[in-house]
Amino acid sequence: MESLDLLCVAPHRDDAELTCGGTLIKAVDAGKRVGILDLTQGEMGTRGSAELRAQEAEAGRRAMGVHVRENLGLPDAGISNDDTTRAQLVQVLRRLRPRIVIAPALRGRHPDHRRTTELVRDACFLSGLARYAPGEHAAFRPFKLLHTIAYREDYVKPSFVVDISAQFERKLDAIRCYGSQFDGTTQAGEVYPNGEPLYDIVRHHAAHYGSLIRRMYGEPFYTDETNEVLDVTALTVSTF
Repeated sequence: MESLDLLCVAPHRDDAELTCGGTLIKAVDAGKRVGILDLTQGEMGTRGSAELRAQEAEAGRRAMGVHVRENLGLPDAGISNDDTTRAQLVQVLRRLRPRIVIAPALRGRHPDHRRTTELVRDACFLSGLARYAPGEHAAFRPFKLLHTIAYREDYVKPSFVVDISAQFERKLDAIRCYGSQFDGTTQAGEVYPNGEPLYDIVRHHAAHYGSLIRRMYGEPFYTDETNEVLDVTALTVSTF
């Protein structure tokens, strides 16, 4: 399989669409190879079923144009960052060889989200150790790990925001594929409910972060490391 440029590792089907769907679509538009790895099948969800959510996830993949979507089959509401699970994820990383990996936010109300964040970071490092969990594929370590920002978090400022103005409506189309989860609801997982329909919350969330970079819609990300600017005269967001 050809190496991926970008891989989103998400605890549940629909998390990728909600948190970074526009960025994934934008990468596809730019000719990049893009993938999603959902860790669970959603069997613990209050609405719908694992089988229905699998159909919705495939519809979401098609709506975004993502090249690869796989499911690791970990227990929903029971993701753990243990050696067995790390080794499973390492094998996928070595096979798909993504240059950039997107993980959930640093914090989250759902235990699966918090544990996925730790699991992804650990697996990305261990994947580069040739003697760790040797298997069919050679050791490989992604170049960069990004974290989504799931709502208007007051404890972290985005390291950067991706302009998804041209991709936002397709992002929303992909989210609408999950009718069993979102039709008629007024919350979006980590996006706090405020009485509005979920789809309106998604739009306002993207508009908020878009406004920070003087664009219509944006998706925010955080990185632990400081990023380099190659040309200060090419910076794009005006101070005034």
